[in-house]
Amino acid sequence: MSTTAWILTVGFTALVLLGVPFAFAIALSVIAVLLVVGIEPMLLPQTLVAGTQSFSLLAIPFFMLAGELMLAGGLSQRLVRVAEVFVRHLPGGLGLVVVLAALVFAAVSGSAPATTAAIGAVMIPAMAERGYDRAYATALVVSAGVLAPLVPPSIAFVIWGVIAEQSISKLFLSGVVPGMLMTIGMVVLIVVKALREKPQRESRAGWRERLAALREGVWALLAPVVVLGGIYGGAFTPTEAAVAACVYALLVGVVIERRLRWRDLPGIVYRAMSISGVVMAVVAVSSGFGFLVAQEQLATKLALWLSTQFESRWSMLLALNLGFFALAAVMDEIAIMVILGPMLISIANQFGVDPIHFGAMIVTNVAIGMATPPIGYCLFVGMAIGGVGLWPLSRAIAPFILMMLVVLMLVTYVPSVALLLVK
Repeated sequence: MSTTAWILTVGFTALVLLGVPFAFAIALSVIAVLLVVGIEPMLLPQTLVAGTQSFSLLAIPFFMLAGELMLAGGLSQRLVRVAEVFVRHLPGGLGLVVVLAALVFAAVSGSAPATTAAIGAVMIPAMAERGYDRAYATALVVSAGVLAPLVPPSIAFVIWGVIAEQSISKLFLSGVVPGMLMTIGMVVLIVVKALREKPQRESRAGWRERLAALREGVWALLAPVVVLGGIYGGAFTPTEAAVAACVYALLVGVVIERRLRWRDLPGIVYRAMSISGVVMAVVAVSSGFGFLVAQEQLATKLALWLSTQFESRWSMLLALNLGFFALAAVMDEIAIMVILGPMLISIANQFGVDPIHFGAMIVTNVAIGMATPPIGYCLFVGMAIGGVGLWPLSRAIAPFILMMLVVLMLVTYVPSVALLLVK
């Protein structure tokens, strides 16, 4: 192994284990290589700038902002209300409300943390008041929140599309069926638990109450229609759709709902930019990491080595999934995608895996990673909102993680699951 490879792997791993934030760990590893190998240090700032000069990446801060505007403007509460009046009387009714509301919210924000926070803020206290175990309520919200990477418009697919240089619109479509399979899996788990434990059922809403909820929630329900209809109707690109989502959420929150005040905007923008800044920092510094990987041909060498270790595509994909899942449990998922992306793509090409199918597999794994202990990002969002510890939440979320892994295997070994809607 070359000096560059040693520093990038061992050095980076050591820094992460010492608790250094991922963006800084990547940057320090790159700087160490530049100094030791004797490469011009100006390479780092140049790659920092180059790594963020993609029009598609603009979608990330705008979708984050759209999610914050929807939450502050009351649209997330409207979505929950609409879902509640239609399914609350069914077995596990409040759990079903969580899943349905998360699906619609994710179709506007594209962000798992934003979806988890928006739905969790409303539903975790409501479920706890009705006698649901708080750890279970939090686990359900986290699991529903991580549908966002698979539901268009997904920030994770935007990032992978930039890394793999693939059509973001096609990647969006590749996540629809896996997302629906996870949704069905959650519904089954919720209903089975409700039938076994027989919690108190909610009353059935009358049609007058349902129509009233629909009237009040019509603007919230139209948000995903505007965003997704615009993308697939050819009116605007995914990045432009993110801007449209922000404008729509702002107008509805200020003019129609009147819950959003102009003086609230600085705080809303600050929260959205804080989350976006973390993601973009990882993307930026990882470009230098990727340059050194490409210069040393580490991705090609790893792909060739794997081709000698695994004779079949079946075994190679299993190994990649296991490795990615293990890393996702202890590392930031965006960092894994950006750092390992070139290597993963080279390996997929070596075995002739369709790039859109491979993207769906990677993002499905990313979605699971966001809910996987010990450091899944959405786990900590849920813990903060639900006021539960990591261990109770880990036990409660285990059945959902197992179900998601079954879906991952289907996505991996049945390509049509990902490619069914891709033309």
